[in-house]
Amino acid sequence: MQIVKDQIFISSLQNILENIAEDSISQAIIFDSELEEKIDNLSYMPFKFRQSLFHKNENIRDLIYKGYVIPYLIDREIIVILNIFKNKNY
Repeated sequence: MQIVKDQIFISSLQNILENIAEDSISQAIIFDSELEEKIDNLSYMPFKFRQSLFHKNENIRDLIYKGYVIPYLIDREIIVILNIFKNKNY
């Protein structure tokens, strides 16, 4: 499956990485690298994660990574990474 990143996701991730980099550039690089690997693995098992708690569409799933929620849409042969945000419940 092809993975496409929405502009909202790209912008939000950039802000998160800049905040992490203020404390440690190496931690920001590790965060980005590990997250990219998790996103890439979605193409093998796109329904692995739960249905989103924030959307009623069963094709929108929530990948959880280090307290961040990454909702993504499964649309036929495309996975669209919609956003990334911190959720204090995780």
